[in-house]
Amino acid sequence: METKEGNNNEKKFAGFGKKVDQFLDELNEAGEKLQKEFQQRYDELKVSAEKLKKEAENKERWKEVEASLKKAGDELGKAFKAAFTNKKE
Repeated sequence: METKEGNNNEKKFAGFGKKVDQFLDELNEAGEKLQKEFQQRYDELKVSAEKLKKEAENKERWKEVEASLKKAGDELGKAFKAAFTNKKE
């Protein structure tokens, strides 16, 4: 024997259950969107890090080139001085 109150409570719980299910679906959907956004941002940061790494390597390489050119310039300067200065003997 079902009572009117029992039917009312069943309807309320059924409605509540549907709302909980809907909330969980929305929560899962939001979580998936956030995960995609975080993955995209992570990938962007990864590309930026690689770019910075390459730039740093190039700077180090150019520092080496600059040092080598300076050394070569100094040697060339010494050679010119030796070739064009009057030696007093």
